[in-house]
Amino acid sequence: MTRTGTGTRRGATRQRLHEAAVALIAEQGFSSTTVDQIAERAGVAKGTVYYNFGSKTELFEELLRHGVRPLTTSLEHAARTAFARGGGAADALDEVARAGLVFIAAHPDLARLLVAELWRPNRAWHATLVELRGQVAEVVEEVLVQGMKTGEFDGGLDVGLVSGALIGTVVAGALDWQTFHPGRPLDEVHAALSLLLRGRLAGGDRP
Repeated sequence: MTRTGTGTRRGATRQRLHEAAVALIAEQGFSSTTVDQIAERAGVAKGTVYYNFGSKTELFEELLRHGVRPLTTSLEHAARTAFARGGGAADALDEVARAGLVFIAAHPDLARLLVAELWRPNRAWHATLVELRGQVAEVVEEVLVQGMKTGEFDGGLDVGLVSGALIGTVVAGALDWQTFHPGRPLDEVHAALSLLLRGRLAGGDRP
């Protein structure tokens, strides 16, 4: 088999292991999930797990990176697209929120896992989670800074805190949607979040 073919096959195997680990850990927690269970769910031998990842912890850290990387890319693309169309920072936040909803709807187990693990600072991979959270937050922070520069947003915004609050709103809203209102269309959920992001909960036409 060619090197390319071997790499493709290994990539497919690692993808199955990622998906199996995410599903199992989301269902029963990291400590209760064994390498045997991950291997069985992925349809591979136990040794294959250790061949691709040195340990369960290494597998977990890699699946975190593997999951968050496309999310960050999607959010960045959404913001760039909004600005390229001539929209303002609020429009960019709207598109970032929509991209977040789409991603979480496609990967609800990963989202639940990230939320659960982010608040456990004693974990070996907490530093990795902090780094990955920072990458997502940076996308929102850049939009907020742009809005402050143009006068669209209050110049006194605490960018770090506001970006965290906005991310939390989208994630919580998305998980609530997936858990309690799975039949609601994406557009309805996005419209509700848009009201929060644009600060128009008072109703009417007031900003």
